[in-house]
Amino acid sequence: MVFYFTGTGNSLYAAKQLDGELVSIPQIFHRKDQVYEADVIGIVCPVYGHEMPGMVKEFLRKARFCTDYLYLVLTYGNIHGRATELAEQELEASGKKADYINTLKMVDNFLPGFDMEEQTAAAPEKKVEEHLGRIKEDILSRRRWIQPVSESDREWHRKFLAGRGSVSADQWKNVYLVTDNCIGCGICTRVCPAGCIGLKDQKAVYTGKNCQMCMACIHHCPQNAIRLTIPEKNPAARYHNEHIRLTEIVKANDQHAF
Repeated sequence: MVFYFTGTGNSLYAAKQLDGELVSIPQIFHRKDQVYEADVIGIVCPVYGHEMPGMVKEFLRKARFCTDYLYLVLTYGNIHGRATELAEQELEASGKKADYINTLKMVDNFLPGFDMEEQTAAAPEKKVEEHLGRIKEDILSRRRWIQPVSESDREWHRKFLAGRGSVSADQWKNVYLVTDNCIGCGICTRVCPAGCIGLKDQKAVYTGKNCQMCMACIHHCPQNAIRLTIPEKNPAARYHNEHIRLTEIVKANDQHAF
């Protein structure tokens, strides 16, 4: 059993390689009964700013896992920082202990920092299949291991926090802008795991409420009508995992039922 969170498909792709029983965290997030039982339970999710998405953290706090082996796989695109250490601390704070935590380097979809055309072109260098294969072997053998964190990793996280602090909370709250290119197709409303985008007068409206900063809405907009209010590396380029269909992202994230 693997619980996953995905914005552009990277973590969903990884989860599909690790287990056949997949559970979308956004789709079960509102359940009252959060007790899950399986021999092996995994969590696969991206890290944003070296940390798990807020929704994943809250799910971990609410859920109860009855299992002999709990693992986490954290996908990232450039530098994982303190990702494994921060995830381990988050689990401990919720009364849980992971048997295995590892990271998986994939395409980085963070638009302010990276050009998606360059990221896609460089994807083969990240050797995703090779690394994912090793992770799968570890899990099948129930290896007990937490990827270590170096002082250099911690320094990268400190630098990130310092840089993030230069952007005001109000700027982050209003970081998405819907332009007049919007045709009201509603795709953004269906790929958003937090339900913070709706339609009004046939145009997308971003509320910002509970936004996970996964950027699924921006990357999946067919008109490139959703932009950032802070500079992007390449405003014309967007990304989604080539192995994952849009319908799979919708199935994972659509909040219309809630």
